[in-house]
Amino acid sequence: MALNKDDLLAEARSAVVPVDAAAAEAMLAQGCVVLDVREPAEFDMGHLPGAVNVPRGVLEFRVGDHPDLCDLQADILLYCKNGGRSTLAAHTLKRMGFEQVKMLVGGFDGWAGSVHKVELDPGMYR
Repeated sequence: MALNKDDLLAEARSAVVPVDAAAAEAMLAQGCVVLDVREPAEFDMGHLPGAVNVPRGVLEFRVGDHPDLCDLQADILLYCKNGGRSTLAAHTLKRMGFEQVKMLVGGFDGWAGSVHKVELDPGMYR
């Protein structure tokens, strides 16, 4: 039987720990690794403070290349635009051995739509 996107997301959700914006802020204050799995152009338009950009499409290939993503015990907060890509990415990281992976519910859209801090690429809009 072939799986569709809903099947894959349901499977991933069962293994992923979701956190709301308040819990995400607490994780940021504790110095977690923040992983943005959106595309670079999306990241450049704004991202969570201190976020590392590794697009979902290359995650499996690049996760070991970044020094912040070498510790399997590191607290990692993932997000994307609204939660789909980050759910799949979090599930992938868990399967790759990362144990402390959490996913921001609502993604960047939910974060940016509230009163949370957003960083912009300093080269944008100049």
